[in-house]
Formats: sequence, C-alpha cells, structure tokens
Amino acid sequence: MKAMSNDKPQAVCASDFASIVGEENAVCLWENIELSQQKPIQQAIASGNSPSCIVYPRTQQQLAAVIATAYTNNWRILPCGSCSKLSWGGLAKGVDVVVSTQRMNQLIEHAVGDLTVTVEAGMKFSDLQALLAKSRQFLALDPAAPESATIGGIVATGDTGSLRQRYGSVRDQLLGITFVRADGEIAKAGGRVVKNVAGYDLMKLLTGSYGTLGFISQLTFRLYPLAEASGTVVLTGSAEAVSQAADILRGSALTPVQADLLSTKLVSSLGLGQGLGLIARFQSISESVKEQSNRVLEVGQKLGLDGAIFADGDEANLWQRLQERIHTTATESVITCKIGVLPTAAVEILTQVELGLIHISSGLGLLQLEDENKVLKVRDELRSAGGDRTQTNSGFLTILDAPVAVKEQIDVWGYTGNALPLMRRIKEQFDSKNILSPGRFVGGI
Repeated sequence: MKAMSNDKPQAVCASDFASIVGEENAVCLWENIELSQQKPIQQAIASGNSPSCIVYPRTQQQLAAVIATAYTNNWRILPCGSCSKLSWGGLAKGVDVVVSTQRMNQLIEHAVGDLTVTVEAGMKFSDLQALLAKSRQFLALDPAAPESATIGGIVATGDTGSLRQRYGSVRDQLLGITFVRADGEIAKAGGRVVKNVAGYDLMKLLTGSYGTLGFISQLTFRLYPLAEASGTVVLTGSAEAVSQAADILRGSALTPVQADLLSTKLVSSLGLGQGLGLIARFQSISESVKEQSNRVLEVGQKLGLDGAIFADGDEANLWQRLQERIHTTATESVITCKIGVLPTAAVEILTQVELGLIHISSGLGLLQLEDENKVLKVRDELRSAGGDRTQTNSGFLTILDAPVAVKEQIDVWGYTGNALPLMRRIKEQFDSKNILSPGRFVGGI
C-alpha cells in the first residue's frame, strides 16, 4: 500500500485541501497547531508519526471531497470531532492527515411530534441536549466528557454510559446514519422515522467502529420525553450485602434508568460513605420516584447497608462528579479500561480494583488500573472465569485510555474470538486502501 512519503512537502498536502474547504484557518499545518491541541492527537497515533495537517470541512460535500482527495493520493486519515475520545482504542499508524467534523455542527431536523432528531456529526452532545430540552425531550445517552463530546465521536466509540440500564446502547438509539466512504462517496442507512425498514444494518456496523469503516457525517436518533421527577438512591456497605441488594434490584419490578455498582475508593472519593456502593436513579412521575426510591432504601436497611436519597441539585451534582471521577485519572500513568463481565460477578471484580464502576444489568463498566501488569492480571482472570472468549458467558477487558508506550506494548483490545477474519474482510470491502483510522480497531484493523 502506498502511503504519503515522508519527504512530501506539507504545503502541497495542505494546498490540496485548502482548495476544497476554502475558508481561512480551515487547514492548519501541524507545526502551527497549539501544543494543547496536538497532545490528544499524539495520544491516538503511534510514536514517531505526526500528521502533516488538520482539515476542518464545514459541509458534508466538503468532507466527501476531502476524503476523495486523500483516497486518490493514498493519504491516511485520522477522523475526529472535538478529540474528547480520540485517545481511546488502538493507535493509528502512518497518519498523514487529521480531518475534524468540529465545524459540521448543525441541527438538520427536530421532529418534535415524532420524537426524532437529525444532526451533523460535529454537534456537541451538550449543545444538542440544550436544544432538545426546550421541547422537554432528550437523547438517552450519558457519554464521557458530555460538554465537549461530539455526536459523531459518541457513535464512533459506542459510548453509552449508565443510561443503557433503561434505554439500551447507542445502537438502540440510532435510527439513521449518513457517512462518507473511503473513496469519498456519500452513503446512507436507516432513515428519519422510528419505524423504518432497511436492508443490512450499517448503523450497527459503524457504531463503535472507531472510524475504520466510514467517516460519519449525519445521524438520526430516537428521543424521549423528559421525566417529571428524578431521584437517586445510594446504598453503601459490605461487598456481600451490596451484591445481595443488586440481585434483589435486578429481580424486582423496579425500573431504574441508571443502576451501577461502585468500588470502595470511588464511594469514598465521592464522599458517599464506606465500603462498596450501589447507586440507582429513578425518573418518572413524582409519586413513582418516591415509592421506588423508598423501596430500595428498605432493601438496604434490611441488609444492614447505609442509604441516602439525592434529589434536585444534589442529585445532578452527584452524577456529574461520578462521571468526572471515573473518567479522570489521578496520574497520566493510570490506565482506563472497559470491562464486560457477568453481572453476578461484578462485585467480585470491584473488590480487586481501586476505582471501578459496573452496570448491574449489562455487566459493562469502567475500571482504572495502576499499571499494565494489573491490566493483564484482571484480563486473565476474566478469561479463566468465563472460559473461551467466544462463549456468551465470557468476560472481556479492553484498554480505552493509556499512555502511548503502554498501548505499544499491550494488545489494547485483547480479542481472542474467531471473528477476526470476518472483520478483516469487512474492512477490505469498506476501505480497501486502509486509509481510515488504520490500526485503531481490533487486530490492527
């Protein structure tokens, strides 16, 4: 495969794109980019490689032309939005150009009566939620870095959060997608209505693909009405009692929109008490929220757990602090991992780590681990507990965020299943020249 040679003048590359995007500052040479902006990009690419420039198309047509130019010249592209999750996943290799959707941030359509919205990929999640709130609606996702994360980046990384307890994953929210193929052609899948009949589900395929199959440009989501009331219950105490409380909650008729198990250090750092924690949020009419919250408190009391209810500003502050704490590392050497485990085994895992959160129903969660040895130890324990990774009851651990040196030493994904040949064939079909996010996905795809 031909990549852009190292001695190719940067100005030539930049001028090719400048003629497409036109605007001043829409193409920035790498050496002219501020160090604070260079850093997240460097965390996403292999050592010793710097892109020549970063390009900011403003329209879908400009984006398609930029991708087509890169395709013609065999230039490798690192897609990004605001860079809030660019350090997640594998390291891109041989990147020539960074292309950002930051300026593709328009609301295309908000069908209030149909509870759907269509936006450009570069719109920030917080901006979209603010717009939807005016109609008493919301997008049922709670991604990392909600203030800066773009909608396209959330879909590209499959970043759902705790709200999947009630509303499902990113894939469950997505109704339609428009993306630019590696050759610069614009393609669509799904539609703008909830009941949509389509062929092969490209939406699910592109969700969580880390920009390796196509460059997402527009997205359509289903929406939900904002609830009348909200309340959160926190139970803390011994691992055994918290595990029992989680079992009871899972088997009950209660309907939390968020429900997570918290490690001891996470509980103490949030000032919630001692021991492991169980946090459950209810959103409905006021009477229902009060009734369900009190029933969880009663469960906790019977098991000898400490309990508290949070409402209004205290509740919003609690979830914001929880979000920040689980995604913010104390030092740059800390490794943030995504975990998947049987829900009934979640407490056992949390007792072995300092900082962690696992959703009580899906068994998915986040861990902060001190070093690569701990990562490999936990990964091995999950595999031995779950058996063959291809089985449905197996666990997994993937590295989201870590120093580049760590990602160069350890397999980020840790995948041992049998689907890698199929993944490679799909990549070949979508991106035969391997110019989109090369190396970011499983098996170096």
